Amino acid sequence: MSTLGERLRSAARTDTGKVRARNEDAFLDLPERRLWAVADGMGGHQCGALASRLIVERLAELFDEGDLSARVQGVRRCLHELNRRLGQELTVTAEQPDPVIGSTVVALLLEGERGACVWAGDSRCYLWRRERLYQLSRDHSLEQQLLDLGQHSPQQAAQHPAAQALTRAIGASEPLSLDILEFDVFPGDVFLLCSDGLYRGLSTDALGAALGLPSPLAAIRRLFDDVLCGPARDNLSAVVVRCE
Repeated sequence: MSTLGERLRSAARTDTGKVRARNEDAFLDLPERRLWAVADGMGGHQCGALASRLIVERLAELFDEGDLSARVQGVRRCLHELNRRLGQELTVTAEQPDPVIGSTVVALLLEGERGACVWAGDSRCYLWRRERLYQLSRDHSLEQQLLDLGQHSPQQAAQHPAAQALTRAIGASEPLSLDILEFDVFPGDVFLLCSDGLYRGLSTDALGAALGLPSPLAAIRRLFDDVLCGPARDNLSAVVVRCE
């Protein structure tokens, strides 16, 4: 009998959107390694694109060995190393003075009937299970911080002029603080990793409708069609993973 880990399907896509001149997003889609990620670069010009690309390239080089905990620790070490490199080495050698070179990241690891999500920033991980949508990750943003303080309504927090400012990101500060969530995985589960350019353009109902489609490729097509029918002011990236 095949295990859950052998019955995974995934699809991924990125798009510049309708306004930005450059795509600073990057994604990793490695179903054979049971590893996926989305990174949303920041810093403008080539800096954001460099940061997000470095993240997915380094994650792709990780050894696919050990249990889930060992693999999560490997991702943590990789991201901490990149945080130091982006925050020190690349910033010092960049052409413009005092540049910001960083990126959000959200990574998904699956191992048998267990999974883990690792993230920094506001790129998200969603779970579609039994026709219900769950947001597994929690944004590292000023908007979320205002909500956590309990002094702002969701509408007030969203309308704050700096609502989308990040409170954590790879390359933003030392030491890096990552959030990690481990969970059980069941047949029929569908995971979505995405940058804010995608989820900010869609309602939760639209996200659920797309993830309820029978294949990851169909879900990706629906998500991008829906966002690109709107303003699509930001880069958008998504990875959809389905457990059969």
